[in-house]
Amino acid sequence: MKKMDLVSGYKGVVGLVFGNENSSSNEDSYVERLLDCISNGKLAEDRRNAMAELQSVVAESHAAQLAFGEMGFPVLLAVLREREDVEMVRGALETLVSALTPIAHAKLHANEVQPALMNADLLSREGQSISLLLSLLGEDDFYIRYYTLQLLTALLTNSPNRLQEAILTIPRGVTQLVDMLMDREVIRNEALLLLTYLTREAEEIQKILVFEGAFEKIFSIIKEEGGSEGGVVVQDCLELLNNLLRNNSSNQVLLRETIGFDSLISILKLRGTTYSFTQQKTINLLSVLETISLLLNGDKEIDPASNNNKSTNKTVLVQRKVLDHLLMLGVESQWAPISVRCLAFQCIGDLISGHRQNLDALASKSLGEGPEVEPALNSILRIILRTSSMQEFIAADYIFKSFCEQNNDGQMMLASTLIPQPMSITNARFEEDVNMSFGSMLLHGLAMSEHDGDLETSSRAASVLSHLMKDNTQCKEKVLQIKLESSMPSLESPEPLLHRMVKYLALASSKKGKDGKSTTPRSSYFQPIILKLLVTWLYDCPNAVQSFLDSRPHLTYLIELLSNSESTVCARGLAAVVLGECVIYNKIIESGKDAFAIVDSISQKIGLTSYFLKLDEMQKSFLFSSSKSTQLQPRKPLTRSNANSMTEMEDVDENESIDNHNDDHPMLASLFDSQFVNFIKNLEGGIRDGIVQIYSHPKSNVSVVPAELEQRKDEKDGDYINRLRLFVEKQCSEIQDLLNRNAILAEDLANTGGGGSTQTEPRPNTSSERVQIETLRRDLQEASQRLEMLKTENTSIQSEVLSYKNLAEKMETDLKSLSDAYNSLEQANYSLDMEVRALKSGGAKPGVNVEKIKAEARAEAQKESEGELGDLLVCLGQEQSKVEKLCARLLELGEDVDVLLEGIGEDDTALPDDDDEEEN
Repeated sequence: MKKMDLVSGYKGVVGLVFGNENSSSNEDSYVERLLDCISNGKLAEDRRNAMAELQSVVAESHAAQLAFGEMGFPVLLAVLREREDVEMVRGALETLVSALTPIAHAKLHANEVQPALMNADLLSREGQSISLLLSLLGEDDFYIRYYTLQLLTALLTNSPNRLQEAILTIPRGVTQLVDMLMDREVIRNEALLLLTYLTREAEEIQKILVFEGAFEKIFSIIKEEGGSEGGVVVQDCLELLNNLLRNNSSNQVLLRETIGFDSLISILKLRGTTYSFTQQKTINLLSVLETISLLLNGDKEIDPASNNNKSTNKTVLVQRKVLDHLLMLGVESQWAPISVRCLAFQCIGDLISGHRQNLDALASKSLGEGPEVEPALNSILRIILRTSSMQEFIAADYIFKSFCEQNNDGQMMLASTLIPQPMSITNARFEEDVNMSFGSMLLHGLAMSEHDGDLETSSRAASVLSHLMKDNTQCKEKVLQIKLESSMPSLESPEPLLHRMVKYLALASSKKGKDGKSTTPRSSYFQPIILKLLVTWLYDCPNAVQSFLDSRPHLTYLIELLSNSESTVCARGLAAVVLGECVIYNKIIESGKDAFAIVDSISQKIGLTSYFLKLDEMQKSFLFSSSKSTQLQPRKPLTRSNANSMTEMEDVDENESIDNHNDDHPMLASLFDSQFVNFIKNLEGGIRDGIVQIYSHPKSNVSVVPAELEQRKDEKDGDYINRLRLFVEKQCSEIQDLLNRNAILAEDLANTGGGGSTQTEPRPNTSSERVQIETLRRDLQEASQRLEMLKTENTSIQSEVLSYKNLAEKMETDLKSLSDAYNSLEQANYSLDMEVRALKSGGAKPGVNVEKIKAEARAEAQKESEGELGDLLVCLGQEQSKVEKLCARLLELGEDVDVLLEGIGEDDTALPDDDDEEEN
């Protein structure tokens, strides 16, 4: 089959997809003639000319790229397979590169086919095309290797996933690319760029590169190019290095244990006495600082192995003197670009975070020469107070946050230097404060607003002070004792530092321009920073709460700030948190300042519903949103596309707000990190519960004794006691009603504020209805208790009735036994009478006095009968008395006695009458 037959078949398939099967445009026919010449031309010169012309037209014409995509790939791939003519292979590769490169001047509509993307997709789908291209890297011809790397890069740019999968399936595919790093400079640079793109997402390729010795080759190239002073090749090497280390603990361990960190740290070293920072040098330094940051932050997966690797990296880096280089870049090289200084500060903060040895190393570092030597922390604090860049302030502030986090000894070390200075030193400029201690410099910054009215320096110092006191009661108590002199000491006495900060808070809200509004949006972050300090200071510190409430205007101002609609959402919310801390950490006994008085002030002047809504609004704001509180987004990787923009770091636009509904300053998103946001959320829950508890159970102290409790004249003691009892019962009932009403109202308000539990039942609309329902509920509860008591009493009565029934049955049985005995006695008497009669009728024996015997027998029987009858009558009398008492008790209990006795004695047999039986 001829090659053009292949072209025709391929053209038909692609034409069905893209709708160009019947195209008769000039570009299509021209490209088709050139491809025909390349395939079937007899002379080599003609074929070369056709290839050169094809490359030219494809590089310049949008339509030619489309036409080539329909029919050109089989022809040129066949040329690459044959490799008979080196010049033809070069031309074919160059043409393929042109076909995959977008034309800069071509204007395409959004819905129009992108020929470069289409051609890249078609080439990547060609069977064995990737393996064919990789095999060309082994050719001796320089241009073949060069154009092959360019083609693979263009293919990777447009179809990355397919190319990565194909390279992994080809034996030694990655190895062939790594070998190109040791080729001639131009080839090396193209291979470096290709590997940089290839390793951004492909973890498997990253591992293979490391085992193929990529680290050694990267640092070798960097050293050859001059380190940080080098050109864009150093940038590409560092980008490739960062791709290999990002979120990959195993590769970080291999770098540390094979090459080590010395080669990396040497790139940070500044050379010469006059340092110049070109744009490329700035990019190179930012790239190596990003590498340091990746080593300090470990793997994205939170596991023990990753944490151990991160800690080990921190230890080794400090041992290799990386802290000295970072301090040189961030602190001592004030001529360095702001972006470099900020990233150096970020690395220092990461380096000391949670690492005891590194914390001590930073605390012991000194900077400067000669008499101007001072601790590194003092220098960093001076930058915070003096810098004009907000980004630099945020980055340097992060160092103190990391230094003070869970470092009680470090906090106490810094707090011990907080000694107020005389006014002459306080008024000095920062340029003259080299010999100041850390604490004196910090207090100097806090007091700056007293004489020049500039709150920015004081608010920055307040941010550092909040780190100093966080979770450290000793530091809070220490700072609580500090008193600052006024700018006019002759007129005012020294005031506590806490009171001065509240004064600055009021000053921030009172700064107005000619239009009556705040002078600049910049002032919108002064209040939140000072409020953050107060929140940190008052947290779990009753003495700080008492000091805050010692000045009555403080509470009034805080309530006004919370109610002021011109304040930002964040300022109102944090003011509400400070008020809440004055409630839950309040140990004051004095009336008017205790927790109940604070809650009462909130209820009367703000309303609990409005108060809880302020907390809810803050939680819904951008700064406290759920996405913000989880975890900050990772730093954006430095690449060729964004390098220039990252070197020109600019401050957050002061006139730009987060959204239309929130006027909080954007820089607060950096200062209010996820840790502080979660702290506020947890604290808010405790505040809600504490206020509800106090509001539901108010003070029970009675300060005035009512006149009704006094005993009246000529009133007997018994009557007085009864009247007091009735009064107490009435008061108890009223107190219970108030408690129930307060509990319902407080719970309702807490749920309305958004922080309470979700209600499962609808509540009444009015307070009167709620009170009425609560009264009915109490009455129902009392009725239920009475019913239970009656049920218990009824059970006892039924048990007693049952015992009486059993006793009656026993008595009936005894009576029946007595009756039987009496009947048998009567029968015996009757038998004796019959014998007597028989004797009379039959005659008596001689000498026998029958009448006498009969009289004796009758007398004896009569005597015996009378004795037994007496006993029986006594028993009957006793039993009759019992029966009468039992019947009376049963009647009291409501039982029918006749019914109980019904049937008793019906079965008894009638006894014969004594009088009828006896004979005269």
